[in-house]
Amino acid sequence: MPKITDDILYIGVNDCAIDLFEGQYKVPDGISYNSYLIKDKKIAVMDTVDKNFSHEWLDNLEKALGGREPDYLVIQHMEPDHSANIENFIRRYPSATVVGNAKTFIMISQFFGDKFRFSKLEVKEGDVLDLGKHKLTFVFAPMVHWPEVMVTFDGESGTLFSADGFGKFGIPGADGEWEDEARRYYFGIVGKYGVQVQNLLKKAAKLDIKRICPLHGPVLDENVGKYVRLYDVWSSYTPERDGIFVAYTSVYGHTRDAALSLADKLRAEGCPHVEVRDLARSDMSECISLAFLYPKLVLATTTYNGEVFPFMRTFIEELVERGYKNRTVALIENGTWAPMAMKVMKDMLAPLKNITIAENCVTIRSALSPESSAAVDALAAELCRDYIARDDSRANKNDLKALFNIGYGLYVLTSGDEGKDNGMIINAVTQVTNTPNRIAVVINKSNYSYHLVKKTGKMNINCLSEDAPFEVFERYGFVSGRNKDKFEGVDVLRSDNGLIYLPAYINSFMSLEVVDQIDLGTHGMFICSITEARVINDRPTMTYTFYQENVKPKPKTEGVKGWVCKVCGYIYEGEELPPDFICPLCKHGASDFERIS
Repeated sequence: MPKITDDILYIGVNDCAIDLFEGQYKVPDGISYNSYLIKDKKIAVMDTVDKNFSHEWLDNLEKALGGREPDYLVIQHMEPDHSANIENFIRRYPSATVVGNAKTFIMISQFFGDKFRFSKLEVKEGDVLDLGKHKLTFVFAPMVHWPEVMVTFDGESGTLFSADGFGKFGIPGADGEWEDEARRYYFGIVGKYGVQVQNLLKKAAKLDIKRICPLHGPVLDENVGKYVRLYDVWSSYTPERDGIFVAYTSVYGHTRDAALSLADKLRAEGCPHVEVRDLARSDMSECISLAFLYPKLVLATTTYNGEVFPFMRTFIEELVERGYKNRTVALIENGTWAPMAMKVMKDMLAPLKNITIAENCVTIRSALSPESSAAVDALAAELCRDYIARDDSRANKNDLKALFNIGYGLYVLTSGDEGKDNGMIINAVTQVTNTPNRIAVVINKSNYSYHLVKKTGKMNINCLSEDAPFEVFERYGFVSGRNKDKFEGVDVLRSDNGLIYLPAYINSFMSLEVVDQIDLGTHGMFICSITEARVINDRPTMTYTFYQENVKPKPKTEGVKGWVCKVCGYIYEGEELPPDFICPLCKHGASDFERIS
């Protein structure tokens, strides 16, 4: 049998004849039903397989056992494609014990009734099953994507048995990148439960995971961090790739013509990726995956019976069901006598969170006209505004509307010298004059950025937008750039002054040149002229209040006596906070702490 490690064997099966997984997802490359065996002083079998492969699985199991008897059958997930052979296993190995949680055994009785008796071991969160060298720790993962789901971590080998998490359509070894079919699998099967997946990832972060053994798809034993990062992106509803997805339905071809015309103009305006799909002729699960892949979505459809075309309705309903959010959506409607599709689409999208509807909505009367073609042009320009702003050859580098984005907000100051770049979070930025335009920036003298700006006389101010996640503040605010490359893994962009500006999570940036300095004791104020200013998009500026209420994780202070950092949420336990205390996370002093009430 295929070996995962010296002690862990693969005993799963491949289904190459299946056409629809779970009765709806096309799987041209088939699907695998994975099961594993851990050989130690005691033997544990990890899950069973689909009912259509009972004999193949039992043959694989018997061969892997090599004449020994299994001690345990661990049931992580009760969907029938993984649990169908519990009864067959017990009848073949009646002395074995079935391991599961309380909900597992309720579901076993629901699926199998009381037709057979078996020994059972009910486990709770954090319980450990001792096999000898291998100690199996059970981590509960409710609603990923059934309520009884748990995953299992083997500390000896660093193996996470991940149930349906980290699965993929297709059998192991099938052609194609893991991401594409894993993304389609995730948003089809697990995607509704982003919060629950995030909770599981937080638990997984405490484990030293060296490989992942899912119940579908290949074993992931190289670059595990890549797969965990993708699951973090998907489950946080963060766009994965810059670009635009155009989804359309068309009866006689005129709406299709508008969608294709828009796609051509988006490419001409500099959009890095443009995907176009006819919803009536495309796999719906692939289209759902593409909608989550990109930050911008165009919906183009005909008015049909005073509604939208059925395939478009289904598509939007699927997005709503999965909690689609944090995206820009543009709308194109077609109607010969009474266009209604746009109103219907807006009403359907209304329950979704953080969805920005593009200003330039397009109405077509039967076929494209000079007026509606001009509207398509305007929509393309709006959707590509940020791409144009990042294009050095086309950007408006004197767009002083960037000044309007200055408030009591939060910014990333970028600086650098002699090939070394740095970034830091600041909140003290203000316009002090407009004739000439002057910007005041205050920096703590103890920060590495102060040293760089004082030495070089230049900086960039990146105005953070409300979609900036907490990771941005961790990256640029909690460590010193002297000791760490804050731009590691970031595809950086540079302004004309040679300094970095952020590729995402900003609505504008300004390049500043120091013209004067004022000593403020612990801080220094730099009075600056503007050498470059670009407006990237119209997303609202991240204010300090918005950060506190919506971005910063809420510290768990219940039952705790002490002090909490107002910046990052670090908790200091103790009656008195030392006056010289420095937060170990964000490096802010005692003045930024407040007593826990």
